[in-house]
Amino acid sequence: MQRSRILDSIRSRKRAWDIVIIGGGATGAGCALDAASRGFDVLLLEQHDFGKGTSSRSTKLIHGGVRYLRQGNISLVREALRERAILLKNAPHVVHKQAFVIPCYSLWQKLFYGFGMKVYDWLAGRHKIGTSRMLSKTETLEHLPSIKENGLAGGVLYFDGQFDDTRLLIDVLRTAEKHGAVVLNYAKVSMIGADETGRLTHLTFNDAETGERIGVSAKAFINATGIFSDTVRRTLDDRTEKTLKFSQGIHIVLERKFLQTGDAIMIPKTSDGRVLFCIPWHDHVLVGTTDTPVETAELEPKALEAEIDFVLETAGKYLSERPTRNDILSVFAGIRPLIKGGAGMTTSSLSRGHRLFVDASGLITITGGKWTTYRRMAEDAVNKAASIGNLSAAGCKTENVHIDASTTSEPGSEQVHPDLPYTRDDVLRAITDEMSRTVEDVLARRTRALFLNARAAIQMSPEVAEIMSLEMSKDEAWVAEQIKAFADVARNYSVRDLA
Repeated sequence: MQRSRILDSIRSRKRAWDIVIIGGGATGAGCALDAASRGFDVLLLEQHDFGKGTSSRSTKLIHGGVRYLRQGNISLVREALRERAILLKNAPHVVHKQAFVIPCYSLWQKLFYGFGMKVYDWLAGRHKIGTSRMLSKTETLEHLPSIKENGLAGGVLYFDGQFDDTRLLIDVLRTAEKHGAVVLNYAKVSMIGADETGRLTHLTFNDAETGERIGVSAKAFINATGIFSDTVRRTLDDRTEKTLKFSQGIHIVLERKFLQTGDAIMIPKTSDGRVLFCIPWHDHVLVGTTDTPVETAELEPKALEAEIDFVLETAGKYLSERPTRNDILSVFAGIRPLIKGGAGMTTSSLSRGHRLFVDASGLITITGGKWTTYRRMAEDAVNKAASIGNLSAAGCKTENVHIDASTTSEPGSEQVHPDLPYTRDDVLRAITDEMSRTVEDVLARRTRALFLNARAAIQMSPEVAEIMSLEMSKDEAWVAEQIKAFADVARNYSVRDLA
């Protein structure tokens, strides 16, 4: 994944691509891998950095969705549980089994959720990754020593999947490239063009680093831009009906002391109709999420004060040590692309299933969904692209495509900050092998420093900028600009003064 070589290959190409994909998040990366593994010539273009949007801001779970079971969306739960098994098989280096405990404060809760999780097990069928069971009060406290004991009747233990979203994303992209896909970040599509019949045939993108405009043609085009899907569709026809509603979800990150266990907590019912998770993640505790309707799609959304208060208050009802704003190491927000429902439906009640749209121009849009089902979303989109582009009838292969693991750091490499495990080797790898172009790319999406500890990430940024400048032949003005730009972004991840 070396950007200059990739740009050269795009410039020099004379014939049409089989498929061009717009969007470098989970769905776009999945489409690139699916198409390339079938033998198609594939180009993926991302306007910013890979995973800059929603794909880096998930709850870090690969799961069927207990809440969707309660809503009666059995087909989505079944599909997601099957995809969970596929991901555990194909990416075991970054996806793993995680134990969850539902704390219950009445016998009725214990029976209700115990039965519900047995149904969850049953729906998983042969893809089940563990057997749920009810726990006594003593057993629950053994699993969750930091839970509130007063009134505790017991708990329910079950199993799901956990992962690191952007590390999986980068590995999917690397695997797609190994199969022949060409992937490029900081390549914003500026024009989409059609022939005299109105059929989409070509587009132009701008290279953000040089300002160069580059045109490409293709037999089929996939719009995998998530929350910006409607925007892309309406560049071709501003009369196109909007299909999405937006919902913001936030997460806070706390010190490990607030969980003191390898098990996660699932709080089964909150005032906004969601569930709340407290999850061990990179030796920290991740708590979320919310479901707040928002009107617009933003690349860098900010957590609302009311959302932060809600997460703290809800978690504080279950944890023996109540977290406060001063305990928050990082807070991040993401916006979900949800398929519109009927009038009056709340965002929490809208389906997390995906939809495929084909416009009159032939533009294929795949949107909705969630990280767990990214592979299936890609399969549907590439099937449609093969049909529209009259491509060979190769079937989907990704159910059995192993996701390559990233290279690990050399032992003894120097840590950049004492509070986080990331090393100078990690920074170098992000630049040389993973197409990082900015300090934010390195500290937010190749390492997870910004998402784990905003203050520590700010303190790391000067050294990271210096390493990058040497590797990329940048001057001191670039270093200063990068440090300032990262500080501006990092302020959205902290509830405290970062000075």
